[in-house]
This record gives sequence, C-alpha cells and structure tokens, in this order.
Amino acid sequence: MAKLWEKDLRYSILRLWCDCNTRRSYCRTTVQGKLPRNGAVIIAPNHTNTLMDALVVLRTRKGPTAFGARADVFKKPAIARFLRLIRIVPMARSRDGGRAVLQNWETFHEVDEVLEHGVPFCLFSEGRHRPKHSLLPIQKGIARIAFASAEKRQTYVVPTGIEYGDYFHYRTTCDIRFGEPIDVNAFLHEHESSTEAETYQAFRDLVHDRIAAEILFIPDDENYKARLAEVKPPHKTNIPLAVLLSPLFLVSAILSLPLWAGAEFVCHKKLKDPAWRNTVRAMFRLFGMPLMVLLWVIVLPGWWKLLGAVLTIFSYGFFYDWLNLLPWQETEVE
Repeated sequence: MAKLWEKDLRYSILRLWCDCNTRRSYCRTTVQGKLPRNGAVIIAPNHTNTLMDALVVLRTRKGPTAFGARADVFKKPAIARFLRLIRIVPMARSRDGGRAVLQNWETFHEVDEVLEHGVPFCLFSEGRHRPKHSLLPIQKGIARIAFASAEKRQTYVVPTGIEYGDYFHYRTTCDIRFGEPIDVNAFLHEHESSTEAETYQAFRDLVHDRIAAEILFIPDDENYKARLAEVKPPHKTNIPLAVLLSPLFLVSAILSLPLWAGAEFVCHKKLKDPAWRNTVRAMFRLFGMPLMVLLWVIVLPGWWKLLGAVLTIFSYGFFYDWLNLLPWQETEVE
C-alpha cells in the first residue's frame, strides 16, 4: 500500500475526475487567502457538510492533501479502501472506545510522515460535522498533531472557514477562506511557562476563535434560528411554471433520471442525517455519470453518441439548477 505522501497513478486519475465533479457540485466557488509555502501545514476548517467539506478543500490546490476523518466511517472495507486511496485516514474519538483511540498513534505517525514530506494535512478539529453557522468545541487532536510536528520542524495551523449557500440543496454556492496561519513554534515558545493542560486549552481556544472569524459565526442560543434568518434570509422565488417546464429542464431531467432519482431516494428515504444529502448527490454523479455516458454511447447511433454524452455530463447539474428555482425549494434554517 502506497504511503500517503507518495505519488499514486490511481489517485492522480481519480483526482482529475473528483475535482471536476466537485466543481460541478456548486454553481459558484470562491477561495480567499493562501497556504504557507514553507514548513508543515495543517489546515483546520469548520465541519458542516460531511465529505463535501474535504472535497472542496482538496480542490483549492493542485497538489495532494491528506485528511483525517472520524474512524467509524472506515468500518466497511470497500469504503475504507476508497478513503485511503484519496488520502483520508481514520481519527478515533474518545467516544469510539479505548481500543479505537489507541489506533490513533499509528495514524499520528502517518500524519507526521505526510507533514515531513511537505503534504498539507487537513483535520476537522471539531471532531464531528454539524450543519450550523457556529462551532463545536475544538478537540485535542489538532493540538497533539501540531505540537508533535513543531518539535521537529516549522509548523503552521491555518484556520479555515467554509460557507455554503445552503447545507442541504445541491448546486448552491461555496466560499472558502484561509485565515492567517498560526505559528505553532512561536505559540509554544510563548507558553513555555504554562502547564501542559493550559497550553493545550489555550491553543484550542485560539484555533476556535480564528476559525470563527472566517465564518458567519452565530453562537448557539435560544435565538439561533431567528438571528440566522436576519443575517441569512431564506431564498424565495416566484418562477412561472411555464419557465420551470421548459425543454431544457425536461431534457436534463430525462437524461439524468437514474442519477437524480436514485440520489433523491437515498437522501429522503434512507438518510437519517440530512447533512449527508449533498455528499450523496455528489457521489451519484462521481460514480454514476461515467456509466450514464457509456450507456448513451452504446445506445445512440452515429454522431448522436457524442451529443448524448456531452448533454448527459451537464444534465445533472442543470436539473438541480432548475430544481432549486422551485418555490418550495427554500433554504432550510437550522
């Protein structure tokens, strides 16, 4: 099995299609700020939209990026192999049990190798995802990784904010902001006289505040929904039915029918956590689109093959663009 920092032809090929798929999952994506060019880089984003958070961060740079993810998603061997291929490693939490947490030491060793070879490591330091414009407490894992790396090399933690136009609807917007890097070596030097517990807590607080500064931060209180509605009102539209039933919409719906029908069935009938909806829709496109294109190439005659293939590639996104115009497709305030 290849090391996380080594070149892998399978990764390179899949990365091209994966980045394309991620780009087509949003009608607009913006990236602000840059990562440090020198030293070990640990990216610390907020975590609201499951696997899509990792995919949008991955697409911000051409080179590889390794990721940490909650260990329980690695239980199925097929999923574990795929996650490993795209450079995602398991990070156990205390709630996963002592045996699982002990496996983190092996992961920490791999992460240290990744940082040693100049590959950024991205860790969602809240420990779990939640579709809200606020942060959960920062876990100890990011401090452990950062402090261990700083003992061997210059290390930076980059607080990162990820904002979506909507957490649950496909093909909205995505804005990513890389904040001012935290110089971990300088931080440890400033806290030499502090106890270990104080140093860890101070670092977690700093990471929390820096991430919060990069997102639409609204603390969780009894007025959360009302305050969110004031800052980010639900999207409403009054599109005429004749426009919604235009030929473009109908053609897109027909060409991508197996994909969107399958995705929506899973999203609304099988998923307990709605935060996974856009990940499911993106995965249906990632793995199903090549099969749909191949189908039309086989079925259609002559030059219709090329036309059918091209239209099919864009039809999935067009379908959801039109779907989002429907009056009942309003932003869900969470």
